[in-house]
Amino acid sequence: MLQDPSFWVAVGFVIFIIVTFKPVSAKVSAALDDRAAEIKKNLDDAQKLREEAQAALANYQRLQRDALQEAEGIIAHAVEEAARLRETAGTDLVATLKRREEQAVEKIAQAEARAAQDVRNQAVDLAMAATSKLLDENVTDGVRARLAADAITDLPSRLQ
Repeated sequence: MLQDPSFWVAVGFVIFIIVTFKPVSAKVSAALDDRAAEIKKNLDDAQKLREEAQAALANYQRLQRDALQEAEGIIAHAVEEAARLRETAGTDLVATLKRREEQAVEKIAQAEARAAQDVRNQAVDLAMAATSKLLDENVTDGVRARLAADAITDLPSRLQ
């Protein structure tokens, strides 16, 4: 067996394997450790990013809830304001209508007073014209002279 070249090839091969196993296994082990460390770092980074994403999601959900509550508050305030404005507008409309009605009644009263005064003025003018015409037709020169003389004689008693 010691003389068999295959035996020595096998022994050399085993020695070669033993001699090269330690440095090769160290390099392979170091490469695997580096790869494991890189994978662990990537996993840690991914976990950190996941936690940050969850925190950001929770923050955005909270902001969305806050915005929704604020929007509901704004809508409620707008509804209240609209109701108040509607009530105010109704009150103002009633007051405006009442004021205009009073103005219309006042204008009608003024128009009635003017019409009555115009009728009186026309009646006076007509009576004066009729009286003047009747006097012109019925009063003669003699009656005129007598009325003038009576007025002159009554004048001193009226002036006292």
